[in-house]
Amino acid sequence: MTTPDDRLTTLEIRAAEQEKTIEELSGQIAEQWKVIERMERKLGALTDRFLALEERTAPDVPVTKPPHW
Repeated sequence: MTTPDDRLTTLEIRAAEQEKTIEELSGQIAEQWKVIERMERKLGALTDRFLALEERTAPDVPVTKPPHW
């Protein structure tokens, strides 16, 4: 049979473990957010580079109506 002191100790241990887990998860989320931000910057740079290359290599296509119009 558990005493109230034992139950309190068990609850304090659980709370401490949960707090540690929450801190670890928070740290992992912060690291993942940094990775996401880096990837967004790289994607933006690649998009800009692709559009610049496309503008240089794509011929000017005249806008005309299709023959069936």
